[in-house]
Amino acid sequence: MTKHQDYPVGLRGHPGKSRRLRQQIAAKSLLMVPGCFDCLTAKLVNKAGFSAAYLTGSGLSMSSLGAPDMGVISFAEVLERAQRIADSVDIPLICDADTGYGGPINVIRTVRDLERAGVSGIQIEDQAWPKKCGHEPGRKLVDQAEMVGRIKAAVDARVDEDLVIIARTDARTTYGLDDALERAARYQEAGADVLFVESPESEAEMRRLNEVLGAPTLANMVEGGRTPVLAANELEGLGYALAIYPNSLTRLIASEGARMLATLKQDGSTAGFADRMLDHRGLWDLFDYPQWTELEDRFSK
Repeated sequence: MTKHQDYPVGLRGHPGKSRRLRQQIAAKSLLMVPGCFDCLTAKLVNKAGFSAAYLTGSGLSMSSLGAPDMGVISFAEVLERAQRIADSVDIPLICDADTGYGGPINVIRTVRDLERAGVSGIQIEDQAWPKKCGHEPGRKLVDQAEMVGRIKAAVDARVDEDLVIIARTDARTTYGLDDALERAARYQEAGADVLFVESPESEAEMRRLNEVLGAPTLANMVEGGRTPVLAANELEGLGYALAIYPNSLTRLIASEGARMLATLKQDGSTAGFADRMLDHRGLWDLFDYPQWTELEDRFSK
């Protein structure tokens, strides 16, 4: 057995994650990547059998700051959460890195720090700061040349050539699909591994962008957003290589949590939700409690 492989997931190394992510993107089947915003939600994604997880910027902003996705969060806060999540799971983590948090030097630092933190894929977009959610109005974009510089800096900064650089364009809503496709093509020329055309507004647009672009593409499934939410086999049929579900868990937790709390307030008990909860042992086992105690016992007197 490789040294430390019997340690709990959160205490052992995870080499080769970026290579695994790159191979999964290159595979013929669609890579489904649910969103997470902390170690609990990342564990749920991992335990459910998914091959990768996505650290959602909006979910992180809401959960850590109580603020909507409006560019309020700082890089330091993203980095700290990314490192904790990457350590807690043995699957690759894709991180929403917004605009890269500044000019080319900032992008270089962002990539280097996230790579050291254990992130396997880094998403950078062409919005101006402060950025906004890709399914909300009011987004402002930098010019193509500035975003090309961001992508070139990101590609140059990575140490591991398997680290995946994802280029997102938000041009569709304001400037139309043709402009978005032109931007995406330029970002591919700059070295992006995956192209993310945000918020196409019909299945026809989703099909067209996959016909035009010559790199793996990412679909963003936002319930109630601008883009049709399609099944995995439909997205695969349209030509997508991967799909993210950034806040599906966030929405479910908020909805079910609100129902449980309303019931608790009204009835004075959580008994009505017992069959929808993990009990004490189930929750601890989600976090590999037996392995942690076995490791502790090994070195205890």
